[in-house]
Amino acid sequence: MSDTTATRDWRGVAAESQDELTDQMSFLLRNRSRRLLGDVLRPYRTRIAVLVAIIVICNAASLAIPFLVKVGIDAGIPPMRSGEGSGALMTVVAAVLAAAVIQATTRQVFLRMAGRIGQSIILELRRRVFRHFQRLSLSFHEDYTSGRVVSRLTSDIDAISEMLQSGFDSLVTAVLTLTGTAVLLLVLDVHLGLVALLPLPVLLLFTRWFRRQSSLAYRRTRETVALLIVHFVESMTGMRAVQAFRGEPRNQEIFSRLNADYRDANVRSMRLIAVFMPGVKLIGNVTIAAVLLYGGWLAVGGEVTVGVLAAFLLYLRQFYEPMQEISQFYNTFQSAGAALEKLSGVLEERPAVAEPREPVTLERPRGRLRFDGVEFSYLDGTPVLPRTDLTIPAGQVVALVGATGAGKTTLAKLVARFYDPVSGRVLLDGVDLRDLGEDALREAVVLVTQENFLFTGSIADNIRFGRPGATTAEVVRAARSVGAHDFVSALPEGYDTQVGKQGGRLSAGQRQLVAFARAFLADPAVLILDEATSSLDVPGERLVQRAMRTILSGRTALIIAHRLSTVEIADRVLVMDGGRIVEDGPPGRLIARAGRFAGLHRAWLDSISDRGPDRPRTHG
Repeated sequence: MSDTTATRDWRGVAAESQDELTDQMSFLLRNRSRRLLGDVLRPYRTRIAVLVAIIVICNAASLAIPFLVKVGIDAGIPPMRSGEGSGALMTVVAAVLAAAVIQATTRQVFLRMAGRIGQSIILELRRRVFRHFQRLSLSFHEDYTSGRVVSRLTSDIDAISEMLQSGFDSLVTAVLTLTGTAVLLLVLDVHLGLVALLPLPVLLLFTRWFRRQSSLAYRRTRETVALLIVHFVESMTGMRAVQAFRGEPRNQEIFSRLNADYRDANVRSMRLIAVFMPGVKLIGNVTIAAVLLYGGWLAVGGEVTVGVLAAFLLYLRQFYEPMQEISQFYNTFQSAGAALEKLSGVLEERPAVAEPREPVTLERPRGRLRFDGVEFSYLDGTPVLPRTDLTIPAGQVVALVGATGAGKTTLAKLVARFYDPVSGRVLLDGVDLRDLGEDALREAVVLVTQENFLFTGSIADNIRFGRPGATTAEVVRAARSVGAHDFVSALPEGYDTQVGKQGGRLSAGQRQLVAFARAFLADPAVLILDEATSSLDVPGERLVQRAMRTILSGRTALIIAHRLSTVEIADRVLVMDGGRIVEDGPPGRLIARAGRFAGLHRAWLDSISDRGPDRPRTHG
């Protein structure tokens, strides 16, 4: 792939990422974001009201200090000059100290309480999103990239956390300070107050400019970081392919380019801040100078007191600081808004396979399967399974064979209810799968795939995944039953051996045996094996086949197989073509008919003869 093509591909991802971003603050206009926000805040309404009361008291104490300074200067110092004592001044000083203590105490209480509430909300939000991701159907996860999943649970949650931790505090404090200060300035002296507030329109226009520019910069930053996350996750997930095809230089080049874009976007944001922050400071200092000049002239003329002038200067210092906080909060708010919109979009995704309102349970599932007029197609509408009628008695082992795309895996996924048929019914022991509760279905039907995914942890943990409450003795018994105990016991740490990422410390055959032990421990009525031996060498295949004979005993099984050696253990073979079952019967009878399966069997025997007994046995 050329660099130009690679760039186009990543620009396509950028367009997808940019589509996810909402217009500034538009999430407040969206019902789903409002519902999610109201839902997560509802349990904390009383405590949030207490927080608001605390921050009001804190700001009132802060605003009282300049006014007390004015009283101290005007009412406390003249008596001392006339020799009347310092009682009034000491009273004001005590009041200032009391206000400072109240401010510090309420501030501490606010921060601690806000921290607990914010983290509780984030904890619940993470739980809710993770739980919902697990509930969503397989079709959703096949379309939703892993990079976007990671982004939802990390950067999006962090953006909301930042708003809850610092944004709420900044906004409430800034609004109260600005409003209170403006009122107090006008109360102290109208003319001097008007002079102090005269630059306010300029400041508002400056803030509006910063808000618009930072919005564009923010969008660019979010776009580039999304690209960076997607590329990183896909590179790490596909590391085997990257190293096998020597893709490291190209990957590094793309990553460096994306990283540079992210850096440039952040530099743009910092340049805006570098203009805005000093600009606000400059306007504030110029205003202070103007108030000092005009107020000094009024004080000389006796029109205002020195205490009023001092209070004005202190209030002005408080007045301009919140303007910076509000602008910073805007970015935090915008980031959290976009994150909340994306999270609410995920949470409103409904599983394609819905849980029944009144689920039916099977106390002792036997494993009888029936396809009653089943038709199925994926999202594009192309029929994958035309009308299918099929009955599989309980305890029968059925092999599904056919070319790639014949419909074998689709048939198995319908039994596992990863999808629902477009029409018709799939029944287990006479009960429509759509009427079975999720727990009952997963206990009755287990799917083992060729990927045999193992989770980070020990071998015992991975076997116990089939039944989390199983004892150590039951885990060992399951491993013995499928022939995994010998290789596990030979490991230095036995069942406590860590399997590594995706079971990378074990061979393919060992991973498959662990997956079989997991399925054996789960003890389902129906077991689906999706090409369980396709990636194994001959010794590994023999080990797994011996385990298969044990695990399939006494239960209904569907075996999807490309290797016809796997079919030997089946009671019945279904040959599929174009979603239809074109041959059905015991393996020996189908071979004798000289039909399609017989042809596959002859080709398989020829491959054994050509390749030798120790070569992998496959058919195309």
